Amino acid sequence: MCRAARWRRCRPSASTSLWASERGIRFHDAYDPERSWINCHCNGGVFNLGHRHPAVVAAVRDAIETIDVGNHHLVSGWRARLSTRLAATTADHLPSVVLGVSGGEAIDVAIKSAWAATGRRKIVSVVGGYHGHTGLALATGDAQYRDPFGPNLPGFAQVPFDDLAAMDAAVDDSTAAVILEPIPATLGMPIASDGYLAGVQRLCHDRGALFIADEVQTGLGRTGRVWCYQHDGLAPDIVVTGKGLSGSVYPITATLMTEEVHRVYDDNPFVHISTFGGAEPGCAAALAVLDVIEASGFLERVESLSDRLAAAFADLPFTLRRRGLMMGLKFPRDGDGLSAAKATYDAGVFTVFANNDTSVLQFLPPLTITDDECDDLIERIRKAFG
Repeated sequence: MCRAARWRRCRPSASTSLWASERGIRFHDAYDPERSWINCHCNGGVFNLGHRHPAVVAAVRDAIETIDVGNHHLVSGWRARLSTRLAATTADHLPSVVLGVSGGEAIDVAIKSAWAATGRRKIVSVVGGYHGHTGLALATGDAQYRDPFGPNLPGFAQVPFDDLAAMDAAVDDSTAAVILEPIPATLGMPIASDGYLAGVQRLCHDRGALFIADEVQTGLGRTGRVWCYQHDGLAPDIVVTGKGLSGSVYPITATLMTEEVHRVYDDNPFVHISTFGGAEPGCAAALAVLDVIEASGFLERVESLSDRLAAAFADLPFTLRRRGLMMGLKFPRDGDGLSAAKATYDAGVFTVFANNDTSVLQFLPPLTITDDECDDLIERIRKAFG
């Protein structure tokens, strides 16, 4: 079928809105408004606060009454405010911030920064992890996404997740950085063994390499802390965030780094620019997101919801991998995640299987789910698998 035919087949009628019914934890069928799904995929964290969170919508609406995307040649109070707030979430361990538009761009910034800071070129990542589809981000990931476009860039290596011996063998005096997700979503949300992440950080620092935490999916409250690395008392040199920073309303990402890593930008502020990176309405959205997740009791509630779901699912035919509401439903056989996604879809819950471990169903409930909505979600999952 040609692309034009596919478009004609999928295109809604002029009177149909694909977006007007998206609000809170649900989205609705564009053609049947009576049909809806609880969004437990959340697009990897874009919808951490649900669809169109009123505080984020209001912040952006108010902002665009007086500002536009801004000009990257000029000083911006909006960008400064957001960068200051983001730095504070790390107790100012990462006080320097480069803002962007997409997660792939933010990963590219992290890798470029590591190259500049260390004068080295080797980048070590995890087999089955995911960091994006742009140039340097693509080089850290799966061959299936690179091969159609040509050979991989030199200097990139991969090792299995949660294998400290393999990491020890890979990190040497030519390594600029190790980049990994604290919980690799595409790999099926495996939870690292005690001491693994700290061990990776120690190897990096002992050998002059940087430790990059990709928190695009695990960050911003998803695991019950602002950043997942905080569970293990780590001090990464670079943290990448995105998706949820947008509040589902305005695309924005950020690469947080130490002053030492950021020095290349201090020496030459225009060595990296992004025309739409840190667009000022996006800063308004991100500031509203931080207001929500830093409100009193919010992160504690994420932890309590996690415990509640774990108790409700204890007798169901899967193993629950979890840290906060970063969850994976691990089934016995490869491919079970695909059929599980269909079962939840039929029960009114939208989920996606883990691409690199098809025995796992990715399960990311919105962090803003109410008690009544949580009861509804539990009932639907039990209907799907009980």
